[in-house]
Amino acid sequence: MASVHNVHNVRRDVPLPDDRSDLPPEADHPLVDLPDEELRVHTAETLERARDRSTTLTEAVDDDDLVKQHSKLMSPLVWDLAHIGSQEEIWLVRDVGGHEPLRPEIDDLYDAFQQPRAIRPSLPLLGPAEARDYVGQVRRKALDVLEQTPLQDGDLTRLAFAFGMIAQHEQQHDETMLATHQLRRGDPVLHAPAPPPASALDLPEEVVVPAGPFLMGTSVEPWALDNECPAHEVYVDAFAVDTTPVTNARYAEFVEDGGYHDRRWWSEEGWHYRSVHDINAPRFWWREDGHWWRTRFGVHEPVPDDEPVVHVSYYEAEAFAAWAGRRLPTEAEWEKAARYDPATGRSRRYPWGDEDPTPRHANLGQRHLRPAPVGAYPEGASPLGVHQLIGDVWEWTSSDFRPYPGFVAFPYREYSEVFFGPDHKVLRGGSFGSDPVAVRGTFRNWDFPVRRQIFAGFRCARDVTAGV
Repeated sequence: MASVHNVHNVRRDVPLPDDRSDLPPEADHPLVDLPDEELRVHTAETLERARDRSTTLTEAVDDDDLVKQHSKLMSPLVWDLAHIGSQEEIWLVRDVGGHEPLRPEIDDLYDAFQQPRAIRPSLPLLGPAEARDYVGQVRRKALDVLEQTPLQDGDLTRLAFAFGMIAQHEQQHDETMLATHQLRRGDPVLHAPAPPPASALDLPEEVVVPAGPFLMGTSVEPWALDNECPAHEVYVDAFAVDTTPVTNARYAEFVEDGGYHDRRWWSEEGWHYRSVHDINAPRFWWREDGHWWRTRFGVHEPVPDDEPVVHVSYYEAEAFAAWAGRRLPTEAEWEKAARYDPATGRSRRYPWGDEDPTPRHANLGQRHLRPAPVGAYPEGASPLGVHQLIGDVWEWTSSDFRPYPGFVAFPYREYSEVFFGPDHKVLRGGSFGSDPVAVRGTFRNWDFPVRRQIFAGFRCARDVTAGV
């Protein structure tokens, strides 16, 4: 996914603009009260969960598949693996640990800014065996650093931030590698159980979010990235938002109504993109014998009606919303629907509260290799009754990727600041391929509006009269 760039730090303990807000403050994060030894155990387990997933994704294929570029949009899997190790070495072994470099000669090879994806197969990359050996060496040294590092002081080390940052970075690349698996040809190599079925709840089509201010972003989340900071008050007019993401069945109505061939629903940029690339349905869909089919990680199957639509671009989501007489939510609207608790006026960490995600709450962590049917996670609903805001599919918003008031790039500009502007649209909420460590109510993803290979869907919104 495009939000996975060279790993970056975050500015923490940033005050609200003007050091004031009439809204309730953010709750302390559970990591704040952990003794150092328990924090080390938690951090090591988080790092190992990421490494287990990287191993699954890279050992599921043979070495030929590992070095092959399955799409010009993606890196060879072996590049992602060594890049994970390179970033871990730079930040944890060298910067935090103060150790001599293991492989300084490969720094440039695995610099995402110096090496565009299209040319990475032509670089003198580490081979599969060498890459595995390298990331293993780096991890052993990184865990030694974790054991020796005080975790209460320093911008990089307080509350184990640098280690959490690296765990997020690896999990983000794991999601990128999962998207590469979706693009590869051949027999299925990844397997997972089906997600839970939809609940028996009779959900309304939409939920009204009342007008008023709420606290957006965070100043206290220990492992948040810089673009999530600082917390700041935002006023949002009343609006209605879909209770669940748009389903395949509903999206198929748009397709079958000629939505891809009706200029009325498309922006100028979107229509141009659709026309040039002859796009007629979500990526990986095709029509056969009067039914829609899809390819999912090498499996050919009927498109399930009740799952959120996935693999649609921003332009497709925008066109559907216009066809439906609605619009995409802004980023602020999405976050208010996800975090705002009208009973307390406080912004929660997640829709269900401040507790970290569990399998009861959301479809995360590559557990199911597909979105769950809408309504499958009633315990994950927000206080206002909005469902599946976390997990299943990234959700396009109408907002450009911009800095928050008081934003400070830290420790360098290349994680967020260089991407701010109108070229990238914000996505929220994570997908079935996102790990819990890299998803929270404040997490911001961004990508070009043309992207379709990512695990992205959407929900719609509409304006309502204030006070309704």
